[in-house]
Amino acid sequence: MSIKFITPCIVSATLLLGACSTPKNITYFPELSNGSSIQTGRVLDIRVKPEDKLSIVVSTQDPALSNLFNLVTAQNRLGQTTSSTTTVGNSSSNSGGQVAYYTVDSYGDINFPVIGKIHIAGLTREQVAETIKDDLVKADLVKDPIVTVEYVNTGVSVIGEVKSPGRYEFNKDKLTIIDAIAMAGDLTMNGLRENILVMRNLGDGRQEAYRVNLLNAQELASSPAFYIQQDDVIYVEPNDKAKRETTPNGNTPYTPSFWVSMGSFGVTIATLVITLTK
Repeated sequence: MSIKFITPCIVSATLLLGACSTPKNITYFPELSNGSSIQTGRVLDIRVKPEDKLSIVVSTQDPALSNLFNLVTAQNRLGQTTSSTTTVGNSSSNSGGQVAYYTVDSYGDINFPVIGKIHIAGLTREQVAETIKDDLVKADLVKDPIVTVEYVNTGVSVIGEVKSPGRYEFNKDKLTIIDAIAMAGDLTMNGLRENILVMRNLGDGRQEAYRVNLLNAQELASSPAFYIQQDDVIYVEPNDKAKRETTPNGNTPYTPSFWVSMGSFGVTIATLVITLTK
């Protein structure tokens, strides 16, 4: 067998070995086929916690009466809204286009106009609206009010091996970890998809940690971290290849992985040469 034929074969084997030396699992939910179904865990709506900021607007048939229960905005003499800020108790109103909001105190309460303190910690957005509506009606202040509640500062932090790490605000009552990762531009090729960390603030000085696997749809969907809560932190670890590349001696002859790779390479080349020279 001529050397002209053996040489290109060796080069091809080298390239093939290099391509296969660091296999990556990057396909999400590989076990799902067309028409597959999975069972999600308990749906977790966002619930109010201390330090949350809420926009609360009360509407009635009488605008003057409604104004008693809504945050005051400053107006200039021309009747146009100014950019000044008004603070009432634990509420804040900025009339320069920003949203007026109430800040939930450390006890889980807000100080609502006329009614006073209302405990709302642990309630969903709809439950907060219903609680305020009931209090207004029971106090015989208004009839058939419409109460609208929106979160102002709800967000999730996505860090690590994603394309655009940062904090992302959202206004949905239900947000999945897939939604949050999509906001950050998806994982990089170096992201470890099998062991993503989710840190959750329980609001009482404790943090709870969850691990999720993007390569197993059912395992992911049944995880308590499938639905994101406000102020969750999602951390995507680098995979083994990325870790080696960031280690000073990660690709030097001093590491076992180097000698394992070289041994495999030598066996492959020797086998190829023997086969071609027979």
